Amino acid sequence: MPKSPDTSLPDPSRWKALVFIALAQLMVVLDATIVNIALPTAQQDLGISDGNRQWVITAYALAFGGLLLFGGRIADLWGRKRTFVVGLLGFAAASALGGAATGQAMMLGARALQGVFGALLAPAALSLLAVMFTDAKERAKAFGIYGAIAGGGGAVGLILGGVLTEYLDWRWTFFVNIPFAIVAAAGAYFVIREPAGARNRSPLDIPGVVLSTLGLVALVYGFTRAESAGWSDGLTVGMFVASAVLLLAFVATEAKVSSPLLPLRVLTERNRGGVYLSLGLAVIAMFGLFLFLTFYLQVVKDYSPVMTGFAFLPMIAGMITGSTQIGARLMTRVAPRLLMAPGFTVAALGMLMLTQLDVDSSYAGLILPAQLLLGLGMGTAFMPAMSLATHGVDPADAGVASAMVNTSQQVGGAIGTALLNTIAASATSSYIASHSAAATDARLLQLQGMVHGFSSAIWWAVGILVLAAAIAGTLVNTGRPGEGRTVAGGGADDGAEDEVLVPVVAH
Repeated sequence: MPKSPDTSLPDPSRWKALVFIALAQLMVVLDATIVNIALPTAQQDLGISDGNRQWVITAYALAFGGLLLFGGRIADLWGRKRTFVVGLLGFAAASALGGAATGQAMMLGARALQGVFGALLAPAALSLLAVMFTDAKERAKAFGIYGAIAGGGGAVGLILGGVLTEYLDWRWTFFVNIPFAIVAAAGAYFVIREPAGARNRSPLDIPGVVLSTLGLVALVYGFTRAESAGWSDGLTVGMFVASAVLLLAFVATEAKVSSPLLPLRVLTERNRGGVYLSLGLAVIAMFGLFLFLTFYLQVVKDYSPVMTGFAFLPMIAGMITGSTQIGARLMTRVAPRLLMAPGFTVAALGMLMLTQLDVDSSYAGLILPAQLLLGLGMGTAFMPAMSLATHGVDPADAGVASAMVNTSQQVGGAIGTALLNTIAASATSSYIASHSAAATDARLLQLQGMVHGFSSAIWWAVGILVLAAAIAGTLVNTGRPGEGRTVAGGGADDGAEDEVLVPVVAH
């Protein structure tokens, strides 16, 4: 038999590969918010009704969130490089279709296709980093860059969406993906060398694919529908019930089949479980905030789309600094929980400042420092969280473990937008009803009610971030890289902790 290559040697082209992986990740994260800014113009041009407008966002979220686990398993089966390149080219084609859309059906179909190929692309990107960077210090830098993009890309999308919509045309919010995707696919094809022996060639778990996809689609759609139709709506409740039944059936199936789509060992190891849970909670808080700040700046402060986008720059700067200067520098020196728990706590302090929002709040005096704290905290916490997500996992499971990170973020985003928006809308209605008798300026009352609703929902976001910090501090118990042990409490992965955070081919 031919001797297999020494996978412990670092890939000489790994830093070049990181450029193309980061570019692809930026494109996927951008797309989650860039279309939001362009939606009003696109709706008018294509004659999309108000009732169907939400489907431009929902079609993408359902396909992406529902198929992520399947995409991660395909990456393990086909190979991450191949899955990554196919995902990129498919995403470019779907974006071209969206940009050229002539009507509602073509637009919604393009958005669903973007979600399908995004579900291939996102887990492949993260698992490629996991198998290419094997040195602890290098991995810290690589995941610092990746974490900054994962955290800050949504805010960059708001800026780019504003610029493209205001100065070019809404169609460019789709067309802009094409050069990103082509450059990243070409670079990946020529530069990435996936380590040998990291594939999982066991047969595909079809019942698991069907149950997980339907269960996640029902869950995401339930939260999305709750935002527009209410939590007591019959179909909303039905979706949540269906989701619970399907996902419980999925777990039962995975415990029995010989080659599960999602091996339960990926979820039950306490460090990975802590990452998935705390990251999902943090994203709930962040997505709600993006929505509130966008409306606050545009409606209350009368900012243009471009000004609104640039107003998010301090958060991006904080995330990049937190990821690359704090998280990446300290990750090889301290245990991950000592970055994650304080990071989420600092983000909660930034969120706490925003509970003081009122109609006359100063951008420089309140919103800017709050965003800096949020960005620093999230960047510091995201970096080790992304790195720890495939901790101790078998190389053949790296794709599906990576998909779980994206799934927790996607589901967290759907929950955050629906849950916090519903809380805000309810608080706004109550405020207006209780103050309408004494009001002399109807417009001012509407604005005050809106801001009161935002601050009420932001209090919930503070609590959610504090919970994320508590979970990270409690469940994540692995030691710092190189210690070769976990902190008291141990993991549950049958010796997978032999090289804490520094396994040979899967991180």
